[in-house]
Amino acid sequence: MNDYHKKAEAVLQQVNQVILGKEQETAEIFLAFLADGHVLLEDIPGIGKTTMALSFTRSMDMECRRVQFTPDVLPSDLTGFSLYKREEESFVFQPGSVFCNLLLADEINRTSPKTQSALLEVMEERQVSVDGVTRPVPRPFLVIATQNPVDLAGTQPLPQAQTDRFMISLSLGYPDFENELQMVMETGAGSRAGQLSPVISREDFLAMQEQIHSVFENNGTGS
Repeated sequence: MNDYHKKAEAVLQQVNQVILGKEQETAEIFLAFLADGHVLLEDIPGIGKTTMALSFTRSMDMECRRVQFTPDVLPSDLTGFSLYKREEESFVFQPGSVFCNLLLADEINRTSPKTQSALLEVMEERQVSVDGVTRPVPRPFLVIATQNPVDLAGTQPLPQAQTDRFMISLSLGYPDFENELQMVMETGAGSRAGQLSPVISREDFLAMQEQIHSVFENNGTGS
């Protein structure tokens, strides 16, 4: 357990070198990830969501993908589709964006309810069904979804039943003056995130999740 604690601290320490002044928020997000939960960020654009997602995945040797949700994004863009290849005379599955470890679903409330439902189904079941074939997504599979609480024009807000699929919902907000000034003075945060090296492996993270799932509360613990 102490070894896992050190590994968790190493991940957070590295992420916090890029995302300045948000130690509490990054800790809450990482705890949700360890509990195999998804995160909903209700925040304005430009506060470092993509950089944060990249920082986590680079620190844990995982694959990160970002989807900018717009009205023309289709469910098949997420789940994948079967493409007929004439030279092979057969259909070949083309994986969608959800075949990764961490998906940043940017402005999820700007796409159609049908596409929202497709993503939320994968979040719940950790698998996709295309043309009658069910395929699991990689493990871990984690989602950071965002929606802008200010600019609501042309949006499809998530119903309460769908927001329940997220373990936590929070807002990052802008950094304070000192941290913002430090980020301006230094190399851009986005480029710093891209230069990070893994401090734990994907297998380490999965083992940490398993350790957490093995913890249970008996009838007398919470009293």
